[in-house]
Amino acid sequence: MEKIVGTLESVVAKKNHHRLKECAKVDMSSWRTPSTSLVVSSDIFGRDKDKEKIIKLLLDDTPHAKSPVIPIVGMGGIGKTTLAQLVYNDEQVQQKFNVKAWVCVGEVFDVLKVTKTVVEKATSASCNMNDLDSVQQRLRTEVTGKKFLVVLDDMWTNHYDDWKTFLIPFQCGSQGGKILVTTRIDAVASMVKTIPAHNLSLLNDEQCWLVFANHAFSASESRDRLALEKVGRKIVEKCKGLPLAAQSLGGLLRTKDNIRDWKDVLMSEIWEFSEDECRILPALRISYHYLPSYLKRCFVYCSLYPKNYEFDKDELVLLWMAEDLLQQPKSGSILEEVGYRYFNDLAARSFFQPSKNGYKDSFVMHDLMHDLATFCGEKFFVRISEHEKVAQHDTKTRHLSYDVNDNYSVLKMLEACESLSHLRTLYQIKKKFYGEHKEGIDPCCLLAQLKRLRVLPFQSFEIDILPDSIGELIHLRYLNLSGTLIVTLPESMSNLYNLQTLKLAECEKLKKLPSNMQNLVNLRHLDIEGTDLEEMPKKMSKLKDLQILSYYIAGKHEENGIGELGELTHLHGSFCLKNLENVKNSGEASNARMDEKIHLNDIDLTWSSFEESEVCDSQSEKDVLDKLHPHKDLKKLYMCGYRGTMFPDWLGQSSYHNMTELYLSGCRNCLVLPSLGQLPSLERLVITDFNKVKKIGGSFYKGDGTHQHQETPFRSLKSLQFFSLSCWEEWESYECDDDDDAPFPQIEKLSIWNCPKLRGDLPTFLPSLKSLYIRGCEELGCYLPRAPTIFLMEILGKQEARMRDLPLSLQLLRIEGKQLVDSLFEAMTHTQPTSLIQLQISECSSAISFPGDSLPPLLQDLRIYNCKNVEFPMQYQQHHSLESLYIYNSCDSLTFFALPVFPNLLFLRIERCENLTSLEVSHSQSLRELWIEECPKLVNITRLPASLRELRISECGLLGEDIERKNPHIWPSISHIPYIKVNGNLIDNDSTS
Repeated sequence: MEKIVGTLESVVAKKNHHRLKECAKVDMSSWRTPSTSLVVSSDIFGRDKDKEKIIKLLLDDTPHAKSPVIPIVGMGGIGKTTLAQLVYNDEQVQQKFNVKAWVCVGEVFDVLKVTKTVVEKATSASCNMNDLDSVQQRLRTEVTGKKFLVVLDDMWTNHYDDWKTFLIPFQCGSQGGKILVTTRIDAVASMVKTIPAHNLSLLNDEQCWLVFANHAFSASESRDRLALEKVGRKIVEKCKGLPLAAQSLGGLLRTKDNIRDWKDVLMSEIWEFSEDECRILPALRISYHYLPSYLKRCFVYCSLYPKNYEFDKDELVLLWMAEDLLQQPKSGSILEEVGYRYFNDLAARSFFQPSKNGYKDSFVMHDLMHDLATFCGEKFFVRISEHEKVAQHDTKTRHLSYDVNDNYSVLKMLEACESLSHLRTLYQIKKKFYGEHKEGIDPCCLLAQLKRLRVLPFQSFEIDILPDSIGELIHLRYLNLSGTLIVTLPESMSNLYNLQTLKLAECEKLKKLPSNMQNLVNLRHLDIEGTDLEEMPKKMSKLKDLQILSYYIAGKHEENGIGELGELTHLHGSFCLKNLENVKNSGEASNARMDEKIHLNDIDLTWSSFEESEVCDSQSEKDVLDKLHPHKDLKKLYMCGYRGTMFPDWLGQSSYHNMTELYLSGCRNCLVLPSLGQLPSLERLVITDFNKVKKIGGSFYKGDGTHQHQETPFRSLKSLQFFSLSCWEEWESYECDDDDDAPFPQIEKLSIWNCPKLRGDLPTFLPSLKSLYIRGCEELGCYLPRAPTIFLMEILGKQEARMRDLPLSLQLLRIEGKQLVDSLFEAMTHTQPTSLIQLQISECSSAISFPGDSLPPLLQDLRIYNCKNVEFPMQYQQHHSLESLYIYNSCDSLTFFALPVFPNLLFLRIERCENLTSLEVSHSQSLRELWIEECPKLVNITRLPASLRELRISECGLLGEDIERKNPHIWPSISHIPYIKVNGNLIDNDSTS
């Protein structure tokens, strides 16, 4: 106790020494005027659909056990209150509800105060009661049996107990009541909602312009509106769809007559306006004010990035961690999880928004939020590219970023570093580019100036040697050398005992890590993806805090062997274990404790390639793999180069209930595939390069060795791929009573490639199959599976497979071989392929023709290769769907081709049609490309259509010679074509230049 008192007295003494004073709580009332229910609807633009949706919810009379609560959520200034006002004053809403109350809640949700306000609004009289019970009794009386609407505007706190207490009077006898809540915070919306929240989106540019113009221009405008509007629309672009920004800037310019004033606003940043002039920043600053202090620091740190930057959540969390912005985690959690929680909290408060690029963990910050971060960061955070006089910047600067793609920015960064010795962050803003390296950085000079750095990215700089002085940066927490030309790292790096993140991804020349890596006891992330290390440093087991390790190479010696992984129990994400041939026995494998690494989602087990003559102890290999079994929650497993003849039982056990993806490759000694049919969640299975498997039998479907009840085999599988099973001969069918118990009920994709000995049957019925690929299976002679929902079928190579029927769902069909093409044309005589869009047939010698001498009705793309006896359908009725036609060494009976039959054809290629003598294309209004090759009897083409943009003629005898000589009998009919190529030579066309 005395020690604690002494510490407190010391803190008080320091406070007095520095003349620190207690500050009163910030008065937020000056930043925000309390809202009212009144609104001028003619001043609102772009919210009609939102209004209709909310009104529909309010007018819905579906009975509910509790009063429905509808949250409207969005960032500050987006128009939540305005939308609530529009709805509240709508005529249908006014008629619907007997009792209405509008309450501006604000920072504190005081149950008594809010309830009294509702009572006063409902009764149009003051409420003098000051105990909650009396007020709630009065409110219950007012709403019982009545239809009420209560709007709680601008709600900030998510205290669940207070909220439940507030709701009690509405749940005691009232009928048909609704509560509308507006908030900036997702957590508040989640707490109050009984139906999904309505997320308010930003306006588009035109809607934003209408808001701006409504406030910038008066009805009796005397200014030069046309000139002002041109600048005004550019100002609106800065608003990025935020209505408050458009309204404030429009109001600011309402009295400005000079276009120069408008241009000044265009060139100014939001924080440069006074709060009297512009209310944007104060409105956003309220959101910042209500942030906990730890989130404020994280938010301001984002000012280092430029506008429109796409934030990578994982990367940002590592930087926050390096800057010590994350609070220590509670038991059972880790620092990274604290960072993710911070990020999600900021996103829930609209400080971040999901990027539109589609990536799950990519986010952007609204420009005006970015302005707020820059304003709050003041002189401590500086972006070089946006400040020309950086060398003279305030010595308070602690965090500096620069644009690595801008040589000027790099130069100014180097100048700035000469006077910023206290810098903690030197961050590289970098577009994603690969294979390029920037010059102009002398790491020796830079490191000598910046001894206090915590964050240092050097990725993609032309650096092949890192100086020993890197070891003097003892405060360094984050070092990124990804994509550099580094060959080795200096041993002095082992002095960086505070280092948390070391990124070496794509350092393709790097062969070795520092030998004393074990000294980096605080290291949490070691990214060596894309490197080609020869071995791992010794004693990696001492890095007990490692969360991310791209891969580990099992060494031949104990100090860098697989046993060093045993202590690394906190590994997360994906992990690859290489060179498993160096593991001598199951005891060594057991020391890796792979089953205890419960945070790994993906594991890759890899053995190096081996010679056929190399002798392997199959039982020993199996025992080693048995001891490498991962934890039961694993999601993805990749195994390459396993040398045993049999797999251990764990691989197919149903207890691996979360495994969704399994990839088995290059297991060249294996005689039997593992039993995988009972993996309950398996969605993708790839089996490739199994050279000794001859039969896939019943054990593949169900024999998982657990003696449990057998479910439908492969019940969740969606994709099954077999590649290069050189000895595979038979795929044994699964015995079941009816189709409902058949394996693969959900399979959507089946691929079988380069299995030259496969014969016999394939699965007979695949109800969910969407795509089927078979290639290089010469012995296959069975019927293809029945697949009523199939979309794409591609069967190529010499084989004798056949089609039972033609599924009506089929849209893309590419087949090869006499048997298959014959069976297709036979099937088309019974079933019209009404959905077929693309058809490719090849390698068929049969004399066959399209049924009814017509093409499938929706066919857009037809390709015929090496089918000399196929009759091409020159039907009399037009075929409007066909857009592309390619005939190669086929249709010997085709002597005349008339394009009018295909009025919408865009691309025509005819090659090696030996009997073609006439080509009629003059009436086409659509043809863009015409290719004719090796058609010796075609001597003339005339009156080519005006739509044609490209003509290619090759090895067509006199026809090609006449075009090259620009023969007057033929040249006038083709001279309008911009691109003409004959026998590989581009023909100069003066008329199109």
